[in-house]
Amino acid sequence: MVLVKEYRVVLPVSVEEYQVGQLYSVAEASKNETGGGEGIEVLKNEPYEAEGGEKGQYTHKIYHLKSKVPGFVKFIAPEGALTFHEKAWNSYPYCRTVKLFFLRPQNEYMKDDFMIKIETWHKPDMGTLENVHDLNDIDWKDVEVVPIDIADGEEVATADYKQDEDPALFHSEKTGRGPLNPDWKNELKADCPRMCAYKLVTVKFKWWGLSTKVEHFIHKQEKRIFTNFHRQLFCWIDKWIGLNMEDIRRMEEETQRELDELRKSGPVRGTSAAHEQ
Repeated sequence: MVLVKEYRVVLPVSVEEYQVGQLYSVAEASKNETGGGEGIEVLKNEPYEAEGGEKGQYTHKIYHLKSKVPGFVKFIAPEGALTFHEKAWNSYPYCRTVKLFFLRPQNEYMKDDFMIKIETWHKPDMGTLENVHDLNDIDWKDVEVVPIDIADGEEVATADYKQDEDPALFHSEKTGRGPLNPDWKNELKADCPRMCAYKLVTVKFKWWGLSTKVEHFIHKQEKRIFTNFHRQLFCWIDKWIGLNMEDIRRMEEETQRELDELRKSGPVRGTSAAHEQ
């Protein structure tokens, strides 16, 4: 079984601004997910060029997981052995991320049976485009569209809520944007930028008796990650607005070194899997 959903995240930022804000927020969020032997290891972060002329930034990360998986996944994983590899091709405004799960170190066990693929188009609209990923009619008919409102506090788990990361309360001193009221999408000023991240998420888990349960759990977690991440991105706008790509690449190098140190020491931190690009 394969379960596919398209998450639509609308933001009061431009597509150009989002490219920097996303990369800044990925680096910052990664630190919050790393510590106590768990977290993110960056293996590669380098430019790529594919056949057909596609160019962008390629990253390969390993997520070391012990405590951040549900019990029914731990049941099939050897103690302390669950990791997943995340490979991302960021050819902005299109990005593709593939997560492959490994249940034994140095082993490709379940590699082809446990997979998450995230394909994202960033468009300058309010989330009104249909089938932006250009699926055939049969496949598109089976895709559930899930809107995410970053200002809706009911979308956030109590354990995840932070007052300083609440778009309904935050006001940007540098841009004048926010707070976002319940009807903010319909009340944006004409000169306020806007965009939507269309995230097509495909989850495959082939394991008799567990497939449906795990696939639904993964989608629940992906929605949680998308919601929390984009709330942070907006509320951190005064920290990243005005940065350029040189600033971001320098920050990523510093973050990679910091993650290596954090993973070796300190307490387990964070909530779950990943902050994909």
